[in-house]
This record gives sequence, structure tokens and C-alpha cells, in this order.
Amino acid sequence: MSKRIKSKRKFRGWIGDNKFHVGNSADGKHYWLTPPELYKQLDHQFQFDFDPCPFPKPENFDGLTCAWGSSNYVNPPFGSVLHRGKKKGPTAWARKALEENLKGKRVVLVYPIDKWVLMLLAAGAKVTNLGDVKWLSSEDGIAGKGTGRHVACFVLEPLAARRGGPAV
Repeated sequence: MSKRIKSKRKFRGWIGDNKFHVGNSADGKHYWLTPPELYKQLDHQFQFDFDPCPFPKPENFDGLTCAWGSSNYVNPPFGSVLHRGKKKGPTAWARKALEENLKGKRVVLVYPIDKWVLMLLAAGAKVTNLGDVKWLSSEDGIAGKGTGRHVACFVLEPLAARRGGPAV
């Protein structure tokens, strides 16, 4: 293990022995901080008063279990981490964000997603959750086990229908 990884492990006591914490194989980097100009732009718009994913993380701080502020900037780990002995990833942060939002708090959560998803959303696509679809084999038509992941259904209505006019 490189000296660099060891020093990060010592500095950030919560780092466990899972592959996410090894980082990029080319350079070992895996902590991605928000560029200052982007944060400044978002902070100007949303006036943040809390960051549940601070860097460096204070000792014994836990953004998944503490109460959040009134306006929160959330840049969670871009993968899974060990949290209280269990693997936690973006779903845990989304659940916490929803929980805090139900308390009347603003949550601005940033997370990388595929560009095509943003393209569909920008075009007005309506999204529904189809659950874990058991796709059928093309060879024999037998249902598979599912992927273990939920499938999003994106619906783009004709432009006239989205504007309230008659659909073609």
C-alpha cells in the first residue's frame, strides 16, 4: 500500500478496507471536492448553512445520522463506504436527504449521473419506477432473476401535449 493511502487512512479515521477507499488505480485519488467557483455559485443561490459531507471530516462526525441545517450542500462519496459496519452508498444519502427535506429543510445534493438522463429530464420526460424488472431471455423467453436495481421508465409526450395542446 502506498504511503499516500496510509497517510489518508490515518488522517481520515473512517476509511475502511474496501475497494472504494483504494481510489483510482492510476493515481489513488478518490476524494473529489467541489470546485470553489461551483460551490460559490450554488451557495449564492441557496445560502448554505450546513455540509453533512465536510472535508476534512471532523472526528466522530456522521452526516448520515446527525441533524442537518436549514439549507444543506451535500456532495456525498461517489461510491460506497463502510458506515457502522455496513456498506452505504448514494441510496443512503438520498434517504437522509429526503428525511431532512420532510423536516422542512432545503437539500442540494450533487452526484454524477449519465448525461443522457439529464437530457431526458431537460426535455420534460416524466419518470416512473418500474421496480426490479425480471427481463425475459431472448433465447427461451424465461424470466431472469432481475438486476437487483430498479428500472426507470422515461416518457416523452409529444410537445403539443406538454404545452397543454391536443396530442397528435
